[in-house]
Formats: sequence, structure tokens, C-alpha cells
Amino acid sequence: MSTACLALAPAAAAQKNSAHQPSASQLNIQVNDDRMTLSMARFPQIYLYGPIDADAPQRFESLVSSGRIKPGSDIYLNSPGGSVEAGIALGRLFRQGSMVTHLGTPRPPKQSLYVNRSALCEGACAYAYLGGLYRWAVSGSDRIGFPTYPAQQTPVPVAAYLKDMAIDLGALTATSAGSAPSTGASSDPTAWLNGDQMIAKGLANNGRQNLIATYKYGQGTPSLELKQADRNGEHEISFLCKPSGAELTTYDTIGAVRAKHIVARELRSYFELNQQETLPQQAGATAVDQSVVLHRIYPLSRLPQLASAQAMGAWVRDRTGIRYGFAFEVAGVRKVLSDFYNACTLATQQHS
Repeated sequence: MSTACLALAPAAAAQKNSAHQPSASQLNIQVNDDRMTLSMARFPQIYLYGPIDADAPQRFESLVSSGRIKPGSDIYLNSPGGSVEAGIALGRLFRQGSMVTHLGTPRPPKQSLYVNRSALCEGACAYAYLGGLYRWAVSGSDRIGFPTYPAQQTPVPVAAYLKDMAIDLGALTATSAGSAPSTGASSDPTAWLNGDQMIAKGLANNGRQNLIATYKYGQGTPSLELKQADRNGEHEISFLCKPSGAELTTYDTIGAVRAKHIVARELRSYFELNQQETLPQQAGATAVDQSVVLHRIYPLSRLPQLASAQAMGAWVRDRTGIRYGFAFEVAGVRKVLSDFYNACTLATQQHS
């Protein structure tokens, strides 16, 4: 096993990767990069717990520089807050390393009689959380509290950080966040948001970035392109309108080795519309560079279904029944889908 708990006293201790008893006054780091963790989660799991002190970013960065904390690691936060400046600095380190933020509690000692499984992340911790490239919303009894300020009164360093993290400043104004101080008046109330509220305000993305939908009309040929990145790779669905049908191509960009492995195990592949198999085909997937690629001709008669779709995706199923691929929720880009449908219908009618 390679699980180390670093109390993070001096930076030199962290660099030597020594194990210490957890500190109640400083941020502690527990690095879970043992074989079992990596085989199940694929990424190291890093637990940060305790108050965020001023030196915490330096000590965290030393572990990144030493290779103990790797790019893409899962960061689990459980902190009552602390230094806002340090929380922001940690968040910038998370984003620089394309890390993923969650709330979570560290593994308890074997001799522990009481285990608190609920995580708390407030103030400076919430700012650190926002640094995750992918940010998982709270669930269960976990709680996260975001500092809010009246409109146009957000401190300049905080506003600059939120802008750099692509967080809408309006989501954390006192009125838009719907927060209120628990006792008395306060110029800095805390917004305690649930998972749905975090996603609606763009504070969490549950492991995926925004879907990008692009409609084009070039030389009389309408086209549609849907792209989304998540922590597993980049994914794309494109349609090119032709008189014989819309040429459908999907790309699941997950790395050359993994793409070849999936194609070699293929039993059948299919496009998916509203969670229903569409255009299935045996041995229809190919590995091209870093991607698993599917090509199909989408019938023009089914374009209305495409325009009103809630979800679509592309999958490869292997001989054991396991499937590999991706899916997009497309209800939010309905106008782009309709624009393509209308243009493709008109173009094909003109050619008939």
C-alpha cells in the first residue's frame, strides 16, 4: 500500500514524504495512490482536510513537483475554511493540474471507533473547490458554503479568480445566491447550496464541460457539430446533410491504445438517440489516431426525431456485454438542432 498522511508542518517534511499525525491547526494531505485505488479509480485520490493555512499551497505544490500528486488527480475536500488567499492559490494549482474536485472525508485510522462520513467545505475551501477543472456537486449529507457579496462589492482578488476559473460572478452575489446570514446582519453571508443549485449556477459540472453545438451552412450544405470534453476524453458527433441522408460521424477520443483495445473487442456498435439503439452495425467501429470512430448514414426521414432529441451518443459493445462510449444531453441546444433540421430539410427538397 502507498497511502501517506502528511500533516504538512514544514515544507521539507512534505518533500521527504514523511508520515505525521494529522494536525488540527493546519491543512492535512492524505495521498491514496496504492494499487487498489489506481485499479478502481484510475487516478490518485488526494484528501485535503483541516483549516487552510497560509503555507498550504506551497506544501501542496511541493508534492506536485515531487510527483506524489499527479495531473488529473481526484481532490477530496473537507475543511472549515481558513485563509482565502491560500484557498484561491490551491484552486489555481488544481486548475493548472487539470484536477477534479469533490467533497469527501479521508480514510479513518484502523483503530478509530467513530467515523464522520459527512464532509464540510466552507469559505476558503469553497474557493479551492472551484479550481477543479471538473467539479462534482455535493450529495448526501456533505455541505458546501460559498462566500457571497452584495453586487459590485466582491473583493478584486476574488472577482479576478472567479473570472479566471470561468465562474459567473453573478452566481455568488448575495441576492442571486439566495443566501442569508444565520444570525444578524452580514456583508459576507454564506450560500449553502445543494447539488442541483450548484449545477444550475455553473459551480459544479459533474465531470464534464459544457456541450458546444455548432450549426454551419456552407456551399448549400448544412452541417451540425456537437463537442464535449470530460475527464475521460473528448467526444464529438457531426452530421453533414446530403440528398441520400445525413452523414453521421462520431469520435470518442480516449487515446490510441485504449481506442485500439475497444475496437478489437467490438461485437457491435451503434448510435444512440434518447437512450435507444439506432443504426446498429457489427464490426462498424474503427480506431483512427486517438479515437474510436463510427460512420453511419442517418435517414432523412428520422430528422424530426433528431431535432426533438433529449440525448444522443455513440457506443461500442463487446462480447461480454460491456459498452464503451459517450452520451450528450442535448435539450439545452435544441435551437441548434432545429436550425440544422430545417436547413437540411429545405436543402434536400431543393435537390429532389
